[in-house]
Amino acid sequence: MASSRKRAIFFTGATGYVGGTVLARLIDHPTFANSEFTLLIRPSKKDKVATLHSLGLRTVLGSYDDLDILEEQASKADIVFSIADADNLAATQAILRGLKRKYDATGQQPLLIHTSGTGVLVDNAKGLHSTDVIYDDLNPDQIETLAITQLHRNVDVAIVDADKENYIKAYIILPSTIYALAKTRFVDVGLQNPSSLQIPQLIRAGLFKGQGGVVGKGENVWPNVHIDDIGDLYVVVYENALSGRAGHGREGFYFGENGEHKLYDLGKVVAQELYNIGKGKSPEPAPFTEEDYNRPENFGLEFLGTNARCLARRGRALGWKPKYTMEDAFKSIRPEVEYVIRSGKY
Repeated sequence: MASSRKRAIFFTGATGYVGGTVLARLIDHPTFANSEFTLLIRPSKKDKVATLHSLGLRTVLGSYDDLDILEEQASKADIVFSIADADNLAATQAILRGLKRKYDATGQQPLLIHTSGTGVLVDNAKGLHSTDVIYDDLNPDQIETLAITQLHRNVDVAIVDADKENYIKAYIILPSTIYALAKTRFVDVGLQNPSSLQIPQLIRAGLFKGQGGVVGKGENVWPNVHIDDIGDLYVVVYENALSGRAGHGREGFYFGENGEHKLYDLGKVVAQELYNIGKGKSPEPAPFTEEDYNRPENFGLEFLGTNARCLARRGRALGWKPKYTMEDAFKSIRPEVEYVIRSGKY
């Protein structure tokens, strides 16, 4: 990488919950002065482009459906942050084609920092039981036992295969249940979605039901991580990728977790908060019913009844120090309830 020019970074997902949190950290990072960021921004958000430009960020209008744009932008990049869609194989393949062009033209391996998720680990427990299976991100042999049919897995494998072919160095970050409202400069100016997926889904389902709920008995277990801690993990991986210390390819999976919860315990806090504001009949969670699952607004609700257990040892070995705990996860639920109600998305 020539030292006389700035490092070219192509970034997708900048207006999302995770992407905006990561980008805010990278803008404040010492490497920003010597980096040139190009963000993929949906045409529907083109009114935000001027604000991004004022921060020294370039933009290109498009989405993950625009494969030619993805390939072209990746072909110009020294680093790609892919934080938009963990299941879009065609978009990932377009990015990989672009990165291959970059390698063929320069002989230097560009870096791909991609977002997957611990959804790749799930079973079909339906909330009825836990599991003793715990995946360790320092054990690539164990990770390679995951079936290609698992959520995210086909995309992850395509990326690892590209790393094996030596035209990229790939780092795959797998967040778990991320909690807490994001608080960044992008949220402040209306650029970034401040809210996560799983806990708000549980809250919305409870609001529709008029009662906080769980899938099955809520006995299943998931890991969790605060949004600020997951933002920090990306920075740790980024810094160590630049220095060459971070494992990549099959040794480049980085779980994001700092503890785990039973769905019942999470559901109980949601039920209590809904009860407190008169939106729930009882402070105890009730099992969701077929009627609940069949509501179009609750699409994917049964997924919350899966197990996904893991150990984030690889990131910690590089110096990642998550500081928020399960207590913080529970405390985050009231502001999430207030946000869901305020947004009217239920």
